[in-house]
Amino acid sequence: MVATAAAGTESPKILIFGDSLSAGYGIDVDQSWASLLQTRLQQQGYEHQVVNASISGETTAGGATRIDAALSDFSPQLLILELGANDGLRGFPTARMKDNLGEIIARAKAGGAAVVLLGIRIPSNYGPRYSAEFEDVFRRVAEEFDTPWIEFFMEGIAFNDDLLLDDRIHPNAAAQPILLDNAWPMISAALSRSE
Repeated sequence: MVATAAAGTESPKILIFGDSLSAGYGIDVDQSWASLLQTRLQQQGYEHQVVNASISGETTAGGATRIDAALSDFSPQLLILELGANDGLRGFPTARMKDNLGEIIARAKAGGAAVVLLGIRIPSNYGPRYSAEFEDVFRRVAEEFDTPWIEFFMEGIAFNDDLLLDDRIHPNAAAQPILLDNAWPMISAALSRSE
């Protein structure tokens, strides 16, 4: 886990808890949307320190096992939860994914953190039924836990080869400002509520 800024140790923390989409996979970490978030916060006068605890390949089950340690280590004011893509790509049961996301959110909130959920979609080749169930998980979890969310974190990127690495899955450096812009309305609203 690497803090993306050298803010004071007493600065309130924003914890990004995600997978390769947030870990800066395949690009310079300084170009990642997490690093861009730190810059935007500073530009807008926030004193928050962004801590990126994202791990490439992470699943919701892995996140559920890591969340207590992450909360203990960083005591975040805000948790940005971006997990689920790897569950979908591996065809994991959506009920298990929903339970894991719910557990992460519940533990974060119990620890005093606000939570923002970044939804994701999977390629249509997994079949319309599974794809619909997968996407619905984010809505159901957000409603059940009264959590702000966005439907598709990769909006405007997923089908644009100019914004993807050669694997046509992961966002490239040019996509990172768009990822930040997609997430920013929920992040800024959550920070406003916590002031």
